[in-house]
Amino acid sequence: MERFETVIIGGGQAGLATGHVLSTRGRSFVILDAHQRVGDAWRTRWDSLRVFTPSMVSALPGMPFPGPRFSFPTKDEVADYLEAYAKRFMMPVRTGVRVDRLYRDGGRFVISSNAGTFEADNVVVATGAHHTPKIPAFAGELHPNIVQLHSSEYRRPSQLREGPAVVVGLGNSGAEIAYDLRGGERHVFVAGSPVAQLPVRHGSAAFFMVAPLIATISKYVMTVDNPIGRKALPKFHAAPLVRIRLKELAAAGIERVARVSGARDGMPLLADGRTLDVANVIWCTGFRTDLSWIDLPAAFRPDGGLDQYRGVACAVPGLYFMGMWQQYAQASDLLPGVGRDAAYVARSLGARVDSEHRVVGRDAAEVGVR
Repeated sequence: MERFETVIIGGGQAGLATGHVLSTRGRSFVILDAHQRVGDAWRTRWDSLRVFTPSMVSALPGMPFPGPRFSFPTKDEVADYLEAYAKRFMMPVRTGVRVDRLYRDGGRFVISSNAGTFEADNVVVATGAHHTPKIPAFAGELHPNIVQLHSSEYRRPSQLREGPAVVVGLGNSGAEIAYDLRGGERHVFVAGSPVAQLPVRHGSAAFFMVAPLIATISKYVMTVDNPIGRKALPKFHAAPLVRIRLKELAAAGIERVARVSGARDGMPLLADGRTLDVANVIWCTGFRTDLSWIDLPAAFRPDGGLDQYRGVACAVPGLYFMGMWQQYAQASDLLPGVGRDAAYVARSLGARVDSEHRVVGRDAAEVGVR
């Protein structure tokens, strides 16, 4: 069993940003990551994926994103940047470590993993919010010859069978993957409706004019401390279409249909009663946050959500969170938003450690006087 002052679980952008801020404050820590290589959470996404924010605002604290300021990095460029970030700041990252339980034993946290057991005074859970695919139960009723992939499994069109394909879910992932399938002889359907779409073309001059306003709103207005944010965030379940909008889909010959509501005769059933005779289904139905491995009941509210404020657990001293959906702001789980949250978590963690050290020192002095 190894013992550390702080263990950060997760070596993506949230965990690395937290590690960097902790190191600048002189705190010791180790980062445990389940992937075999830093940045692999990005490398394993579909080939054509690019981030929506330009490189000039997609950097983590202390290191600019390489390349043209107004370019939109590919997923591999983001992955390589994270790996370079960890190397530049000599992050103590241990890869291939999959945590299966977090609990308390006396005054310390215990982290159980495939690489052994760790003890820590503090734990930062930075596993993110988008890691467990969400697929409807009726997917099992589709014909076994239909190729089914979740968006997390999709890489490129060559994975699919010949024949029509339906992309289920019209968020950004659904729109981009449907657009990726355009061309050739395959007919592509996309099922569902977007919550909204960006009013200007992504990457245009107009986009770069409104982008700073959008970034400001997502970071400083849409927060749990802002009355507007408190009212709007619970209603914000998905982002508007950003790069690929409805007219781009239509121009590419992609057919929009009603949402998929079930299965009939082994085929996807639409909400309007139609069935789609397809050879492929790609589920762009999102992810769920699975924190069942955290064996700390006081960390959760009665409704199952995290009981935290700005990443600091309210009822479990020494427990922190990073990169969670709407952790503090609308941008808390995005590259441009993790730096501010990391700074707050690091300050809170450092204050707690310093306070405990003062208490221990005072107690020891009192014993010496006696």
